[in-house]
Amino acid sequence: MKKIFKLDGLDCANCAAKIQDRICKLDGVDSAAVNFVTTKLTIVGDNDKMDNIIDAAKAIIKKLEPDVVMQKA
Repeated sequence: MKKIFKLDGLDCANCAAKIQDRICKLDGVDSAAVNFVTTKLTIVGDNDKMDNIIDAAKAIIKKLEPDVVMQKA
């Protein structure tokens, strides 16, 4: 399953790379990509685990960039 999100408030390319790296390591994630220019996050992963993946991704983003809001694109 593929999900795309908008990361409102993302203004740090280094933080985008850290977010991508940590989301890629989550259980059930096949791939994750953060496009800093478009502020889009794309997650491809296990359909059955996607709700947990999204919750974990939100927690990662909140920890690394507290002002960034993850919304459905």
